[in-house]
Amino acid sequence: MRVLSLIICACVFLGACETIKGVGRDIENAGEALDDAVDSD
Repeated sequence: MRVLSLIICACVFLGACETIKGVGRDIENAGEALDDAVDSD
C-alpha cells in the first residue's frame, strides 16, 4: 500500500511539473505577443 501511494504521488508531482512548464510557456508567448504589438505601433 505504501509503495502504491508513493507511485501515485510521484505521478501527480511529475504531471504538475509538466503543467507548470506549459503555463510558463503560455505566459512567455503572451508577453512576446504583447511586446510585438507595442513595437509595431
